[in-house]
Amino acid sequence: MDSARYVWRLACVAALGGLLFGYDTAVISGAIGFLTERFQLNEDLQGWAVSSALVGCIFGAAFAGALSDLFGRKKVLIATSVLFTVSAIGSAIPRNLTEFVVARMLGGFGIGAASMLSPLYIAEIAPAGVRGRLVSINQFAIISGMLVVYFVNAMIAYIGDRMDTQTWNVAYGWRWMFGSETLPAALFFGFLLFVPESPRWLVKRGRIEEAGHVLARVSGPELAGKQLAEITEAIMSEERGVGQLLRPGLRMALLIGVVLAVLQQVTGINVVLYYAPEIFKSAGLGATAAIAQTVIVGAVNLAFTIVAIAVVDRLGRKPLLLIASAGMGVSLILLGGAFITGSFEGPWVLLFTLAYVASFAVAMGPVVWVVLSEIFPTRVRGTAMSAATICLWIACFVVSQTFPRMLAHLAGKSFFVYAAMCLISLIFVALFVPETKGKTLEQIERTWGVQMEGK
Repeated sequence: MDSARYVWRLACVAALGGLLFGYDTAVISGAIGFLTERFQLNEDLQGWAVSSALVGCIFGAAFAGALSDLFGRKKVLIATSVLFTVSAIGSAIPRNLTEFVVARMLGGFGIGAASMLSPLYIAEIAPAGVRGRLVSINQFAIISGMLVVYFVNAMIAYIGDRMDTQTWNVAYGWRWMFGSETLPAALFFGFLLFVPESPRWLVKRGRIEEAGHVLARVSGPELAGKQLAEITEAIMSEERGVGQLLRPGLRMALLIGVVLAVLQQVTGINVVLYYAPEIFKSAGLGATAAIAQTVIVGAVNLAFTIVAIAVVDRLGRKPLLLIASAGMGVSLILLGGAFITGSFEGPWVLLFTLAYVASFAVAMGPVVWVVLSEIFPTRVRGTAMSAATICLWIACFVVSQTFPRMLAHLAGKSFFVYAAMCLISLIFVALFVPETKGKTLEQIERTWGVQMEGK
């Protein structure tokens, strides 16, 4: 029981990186309207203000894997906490759009690194039987960060309305929204100082005794020796270099990881999360009321992420991904239909949006990160996850940059584009994604080895 509590504590600390990931990416949703007015942004510059952080995400994901393979998961996570703090302060005090973009890119670098390292670290310290739930805690933390910042944004916007209509929010409110991130960033830094390094990374670096101590705390002394031997054997038998990822078997693992990462984004989730207030304003709500609606979106996202955590190790990864893809596609078709027909009376736009978010939260959010953290060999897991996460953030950038123009010129028809992506996701998952429920990371790795031998 003590081991179980310990590993859950470690997972929760690592998942604070996910909380900051969610907080930093979603804070823009409440601020973008006021920021647009403050700096007089057109559609393209509005898209750039939102998506500039994603450029940093791409570079963060690109470097984090190699850096974590070299210096360790823990040290790079600590570095991300520093970047979150610097970005929060810089985003709160810019004199122009350029300064704002630079600060957001720094935060984006931290997001890109944390987005892959938090689930990777959790997967490497988690016992096989609860790994799905523990890695899903990271998604729970991401959604929690989003929900917290939705409340913060709504509260600040409300205060601004009470003070002087929109004038205070345009001048100062959005600055407080971004600056509020300094508190969770400082907490993340402090807690990380007390967690151990990943035992699999320690074995890879030849620090066997340290790895044994960590495994004894995580799995109990009776299982630690067996796990240590299994990890050591797997790492010793692996080829060095990332070229092995292009061999048959592992090439398929890389393809699955990259495609799942891209599909998580091109199915439209960040359109809803980043631009939810703008979508609700298009449906006729005022700015403050639209921001308030995002709190409901965040609450539903969090609730169904809890459902995913509860069932992912029982139902498995693949069934949940199939359910999510179908539910998201249907919801987007209904949402697009509501915009085209002008059916804004009553709660329809909100209900269709919530149905989409619930479907995403059941699997496409948490389970994609679970699969990405499981399917790659230990020696190149950091680098391979970087490759998948880079593709994820590139897709996220493209979606976020193009949606304002799509919303302006295509209106509700833009949601049908994302619905088509959901259909592609459904087909891909059904045909190619393997089930990894209940397997150790070493057992999953050996299945790719069998495929390589068969080629």
